[in-house]
Amino acid sequence: MTQPDAPRPLTPEELAAETAAPLPDKEVISLLDLNADLDIALDAAAPIDLAVAANANVAAPIEAAVGANILSDGSTAQALSDQGALIDQQITGEAVAHAPQDSTIDQAAAPDAGTAPDAGTAPDPAAGVPAAGADVGAVPTGTAGVLDGNLLNVDVNLDGDLNLAAPINGAVAANANVAAPIDASAAANVGSVDSVATAVSQQDAIITQHIDADASATADQQSSIDQ
Repeated sequence: MTQPDAPRPLTPEELAAETAAPLPDKEVISLLDLNADLDIALDAAAPIDLAVAANANVAAPIEAAVGANILSDGSTAQALSDQGALIDQQITGEAVAHAPQDSTIDQAAAPDAGTAPDAGTAPDPAAGVPAAGADVGAVPTGTAGVLDGNLLNVDVNLDGDLNLAAPINGAVAANANVAAPIDASAAANVGSVDSVATAVSQQDAIITQHIDADASATADQQSSIDQ
């Protein structure tokens, strides 16, 4: 007993009548084709010239005394600080800062001396156009060419040139006398009963400061920049 709905193989005639389009290779298929060509040329020049001259006298005597009683009954905290400072500062001199700077910067990019375009004959606009009635060939019927290539093709070509020049010149000259005598005394009772906190601070300071000097700062800058 045979079944009329049973699958049967195709005959050679039926197989030849079928049409198919071969798929391209797997490595050819790509959703995104990105080609980036970056050519960046950076020319940076920053000549820096700095001159510093200083005459300084610094004196800072510091004295401190601290006494504290925290949560202690019948305690006494005493802080005594006595300071006597005699400071004599004299500056006799000359502070000179001279910063000459002479910079010549050439960042001009020379033009590329390319070849001149060939002055040949002008192309015929009618060239390549088939005449009326000419055979243009068979129209393609396959679908394999549709799947070739990429869905998105991005080609980026960036060519940038940056010329940066920043010549910096500075000169600083200073004469200074600094004296800071500090005297401090602190006594504290925190949370204590029948306590005595005594703080005595005495300071005697005699400070004499003399400056007999000349502070001169000269900054001379000459820059020739060609960009």
